Amino acid sequence: MEKFFKLKEHGTNVRTEIIAGATTFFTMAYIIFVNPQILSLAGVPKNGVFIATILAAIIGTLIMGLVANVPYAQAPGMGLNAFFTFTVVFTLGFTWQQALAMVFICGLINILITVTQIRKSIIIAIPKSLQLAIGGGIGLFIAYIGIKEALFIKFTSDASNILLTDKVSGTVVTNGNIVPALVNFTDPKAQLALIGLLIIVVLMMLRVKGSILIGIIATTLIGIPMGVVDLGILSSPNPGSITDIQQTFWQFDFTGLFADPGRILLVITTVFAFSLSDTFDTIGTFIGTGRKSGIFDDKDQKALFESKGFKSKMDKALFADATATSIGAILGTSNTTTYIESAAGISAGGRTGLTSVVTAIFFGLCLFLAPIAGIVPAAATAPALIIVGVMMMGSIGKIEWDDFDIALPAFLTLVLMPFTYSISNGIAAGFIFFVITKLAKGKVKEVHPILYVVSALFVLSYIASALNKI
Repeated sequence: MEKFFKLKEHGTNVRTEIIAGATTFFTMAYIIFVNPQILSLAGVPKNGVFIATILAAIIGTLIMGLVANVPYAQAPGMGLNAFFTFTVVFTLGFTWQQALAMVFICGLINILITVTQIRKSIIIAIPKSLQLAIGGGIGLFIAYIGIKEALFIKFTSDASNILLTDKVSGTVVTNGNIVPALVNFTDPKAQLALIGLLIIVVLMMLRVKGSILIGIIATTLIGIPMGVVDLGILSSPNPGSITDIQQTFWQFDFTGLFADPGRILLVITTVFAFSLSDTFDTIGTFIGTGRKSGIFDDKDQKALFESKGFKSKMDKALFADATATSIGAILGTSNTTTYIESAAGISAGGRTGLTSVVTAIFFGLCLFLAPIAGIVPAAATAPALIIVGVMMMGSIGKIEWDDFDIALPAFLTLVLMPFTYSISNGIAAGFIFFVITKLAKGKVKEVHPILYVVSALFVLSYIASALNKI
């Protein structure tokens, strides 16, 4: 194990990696229950999605750990599954089999741009100021997810601002005129989350190893007498059995997808939207968490910039992420991607692929013991995400805020990640306004050519998205 994962070289040990792997799992275990709920609305068999979600997480995370030797976990991505259901199926009118075919194609595109070094070239082209902003933006995003899941804030929109209520999904859309406010903490779930936050804060200040995982477990136990933890779920049967995978495995409808010549452009733009979001979510996660923690250290960055082929850990990690999307589509789920919640395990000390292997083992147990994972409430994991967000904010102090040309794109990158609930939207805003500021100053040569191309692609993506909704 030491020889394979090089634990001493990375300043870690088996115990730390196990704690980190468990921490990552518990902060993202919700996906095995949420993903089937979302995709089943699109008509995908719920039991099949349950098994597909777990298998995609196991396979994707093992590839990340064993091939790239980095502590990142993969699973079907939140946001991308909503795009699959509410946009691709509900709004654009594709069947779920056609949508899965598009996800599969998206995966092939991601593999292609990884093998041809395009993804690596994009990373190299990102200026240092935006890399720092991406790290801080992801910290804000993670903290916002934690605050929201902890039920610390509520959102109010008066009736005149409500534009649409989707009775199928229960989704309410407003015109953006919505006001957040702090709750009064009468809800036991919010109370438990606050207790959990205090526990983790104290443990962190006392420098207790495994603070985040201990906090999650302790909060879950405290939640039992508070009535927040439902122990009845332990007696529930698994939501699906391994044989249910046949309901979703290789259920592609390529013929129907390309049958109507009038919809070919729509298919292309939808696949492009899938791919662009998936690619930049991953790049943002790697830059935001890997650089600060030293997972992608100076030696690895040098190999990334100077070597050909897959010599660096970043190269291998990008390849692992690229293959996961197509594998997930084959199994029957929306885009499988690198999880931002991996930052929780990294904050707990995870530095090698052993962390990922441990996370994958926990997902494997859920094929038979999913109800056990289900008893850990969001109120127990949300405080961990808040703390991780705090720990990731250091990078913004290195941004030259006195220089408006740097401050503007960096600020937009920072705030639009949590405000739009999307890593790729924050990166897009940063890229576009970085290009605009340089063009306005006549500093055309200070922008890498790839940044011009990617910024233009983002703009075209937003235009295509707007046209699809007209």
